[in-house]
Amino acid sequence: MAMMMKAAVFVEPGRIEMTDKPIPDIGPNDALIRITTTTICGTDVHILKGEYPVAPGLTVGHEPVGIIEKLGSNVEGYYEGQRVIAGAICPSFTSYACQDGCSAQDGGSHSHGYKPLGGWRFGNTIDGSQAEYLRVPDAQANLTPVPDGLTDEQVLMCPDIMSTGFAGAESANIRIGDIVAVFAQGPIGLCATAGAKLRGAGLIIAVDSVDKRLQMSRQLGADITLNFKEVDVVDEIMKITGGRGVDASIEALGLQSTFEAALRVLKPGGTLSSLGVYSSDLTLPLGAFCAGLGDHKIVTSLCPGGKERMRRLMQIISSGRIDLGPMVTHQFALDKIVDAYDLFSHQRDGVLKVAIKP
Repeated sequence: MAMMMKAAVFVEPGRIEMTDKPIPDIGPNDALIRITTTTICGTDVHILKGEYPVAPGLTVGHEPVGIIEKLGSNVEGYYEGQRVIAGAICPSFTSYACQDGCSAQDGGSHSHGYKPLGGWRFGNTIDGSQAEYLRVPDAQANLTPVPDGLTDEQVLMCPDIMSTGFAGAESANIRIGDIVAVFAQGPIGLCATAGAKLRGAGLIIAVDSVDKRLQMSRQLGADITLNFKEVDVVDEIMKITGGRGVDASIEALGLQSTFEAALRVLKPGGTLSSLGVYSSDLTLPLGAFCAGLGDHKIVTSLCPGGKERMRRLMQIISSGRIDLGPMVTHQFALDKIVDAYDLFSHQRDGVLKVAIKP
């Protein structure tokens, strides 16, 4: 009989529950990792609410830190017992999209044609990381050893939010000395703020309504914080920039209102870098869009994955350029994950990220 493990599965909109599942079998190109720490992402909350569809019975979660339990026969250069992470996006690196330089958009199987978001498999198209064990497909391309001396909490942001937030800053084409506005300072926005600092922004303006988050954004590199409940953010940013507008704005929430504000504060020729997951249609206001003649760039990014991306992110942490450990505000055992979802989805008690430990 198959050995069993605990896993958090999507049941129906409004319900993610703990259940028992068989420990996954692995194929020759896979690895089985025993999860030591994982977490809940804003995207998982979209899944919980039924705003992003996944199959009932799927194990959710896409941010794994763990130890290699078993390696497929084709996987070389790793050993059982090694501490590793895998990116939330675990591309095959064999698809057309991957070879075209856009690995996050890995593009599904050949028989089903190519779909966007194909590189995101954990907790989307295959069982994810909110469980005791996780099967990592294409392990050779996706497992990265954790450097000695780094804790699970320090590297927990690498698989998804750090990679995503940094991608937002990278796609924003930030040059040394640029003025950058980051809209929303949840975990992704905070990482975008940190990314903008690392890219050499000369002034970073962070926008949110939660003072604790704004405080954290100052720790991670924001120079000016604006609470949108207290000021007209667009007016305020235009004042700060002497009417010029920002070189780049990063949208890290996924609402029409934040997207629109991010567009309104852009200088002519500026870049709007969008990271939010939108759950309804966006409209472009004619004035802010300059009737399509503003030389603006609107860029979207999905979190880059793969072992080289993860290695680079952990290098930044190893060398002390940035410490995202303080973003882990709460700890839960895996069997209390339903409570963790409740806390996280209602953003109670100053929660930023929760560490989930099997």
